[in-house]
Amino acid sequence: MRREFAFEFERSYRLPALLFGIRPATARAAVTEDELLVRFGPWRLRTPRSNVAGTDVTGDYAWLRTAGPAHLGLRDRGVTFATSSRRGLCVSFVEPVVVLDPTGTLRHPAATLTVADPDALAAALSGP
Repeated sequence: MRREFAFEFERSYRLPALLFGIRPATARAAVTEDELLVRFGPWRLRTPRSNVAGTDVTGDYAWLRTAGPAHLGLRDRGVTFATSSRRGLCVSFVEPVVVLDPTGTLRHPAATLTVADPDALAAALSGP
């Protein structure tokens, strides 16, 4: 089983994303029987589904804080993969994951993904 989820690309996010190699073909989330996989241009997140602690649909993101590359949340160290300001899914992890820092020193306790259907992604992560 593999379910794929496309990112929603809001018009104002397209050019900043493209500058970092992020376009519909390079921005996807997938849920398999065992894993959550995210590709966001050059950035990757891969973690076992058993590492997903919970999900929360969130939204109304500030363009300046989210447009362009993957972003680090300075307050919570979460990572944001955003192509829209409207809605996304915040996925929290049991064990923080490595995304932005290839050395593994910086780990993220959560990731926000602005997929087109955050409710379906949440259901896929919580289902069998």
